[in-house]
Amino acid sequence: MNDFWIACGHHLLDRNASGGLVVTDEYLKAYFARPELMPPDDACAVERRLHRQLLADPRRPVEGNEVAAIVDADARENWQFVLAFRDLLLRYPTLEAAYLATVRSASVNLPPLFMNQLVHVILRNALDRCEDPFQLRAAELFFRPQRILSHEHLLLLGDDEILGGRSSTPVLSLMSMLGAADDTELDVLSEENAGSYWQRSDQFDMALDLTGGGRGQAALAGAMRRWISHLLGIDVVIEPLTELRDAELTWYVGLDAEATRIGDRLWQGESLDERSAGRVLALFRLSFADPGLIVEAAGRAPAYLILAMTSDRGIRMKPQNLLTGLPIKHLEAVT
Repeated sequence: MNDFWIACGHHLLDRNASGGLVVTDEYLKAYFARPELMPPDDACAVERRLHRQLLADPRRPVEGNEVAAIVDADARENWQFVLAFRDLLLRYPTLEAAYLATVRSASVNLPPLFMNQLVHVILRNALDRCEDPFQLRAAELFFRPQRILSHEHLLLLGDDEILGGRSSTPVLSLMSMLGAADDTELDVLSEENAGSYWQRSDQFDMALDLTGGGRGQAALAGAMRRWISHLLGIDVVIEPLTELRDAELTWYVGLDAEATRIGDRLWQGESLDERSAGRVLALFRLSFADPGLIVEAAGRAPAYLILAMTSDRGIRMKPQNLLTGLPIKHLEAVT
């Protein structure tokens, strides 16, 4: 069996009888050993002592006045965030339960970095034993912002951090015939190179073809189905659509902020202008294996999922919307 996403730390966690991720001292120590928390040479004695004690006992209670006594303001803020994250994980029986509680709360106080890392490791658990590199690459949308790279009639996605850190006009292997003179190169995931994904999964350097009717959209549908099944314990069928015609938009879920705005306009009966319609990248129809789970307000019509890009051609998916936005009566966490 192939392994993937080693950097998320899933191998440092335990699993309970239901398959949920249980926090361990080793997982917590990995956070306290991060470069951002390593006291520099000029760190104060309070910070050095706190760091040393937490590496020895990562579950040690920390009072607010201990962190407040750290001299450096940036260090204080880093410790406040990481300790709030630690306390969240220790408060619940599994990481899945902690994540569900957070996204269902009125406000999310954790920085996006921590939320993405939590999604990353939970999704690694949900996709355990998955042998489809296309589904795994599509799942990167859940925790890694993407950027659109159009080429002729194809809709290609590249990792935003990889692209932004090098060039705004990357060279795709698929586009090498264009003669672009830049050293940024991404391989487009294909049947021919899919086997290399396993060695490269932590590099996020493979582009995904999300063109309608292709394998990319079907792979994203599969990843969403497994995410919902793992966290909510319900079975759904998700089908990619090439267009949305004559559909009763009784219920929809925007998979990102832009898609939610577009869905709101459609639900209110508005017509989309060409620019707004052009931002819609993918549509999906979701139906439930057990119709009895659906709230009465949604009727028996399927729910529709919308994925869109921002004005700067970015995709910032919000996987929590798949958990909090579905028309279901009961939400059960994996515990």
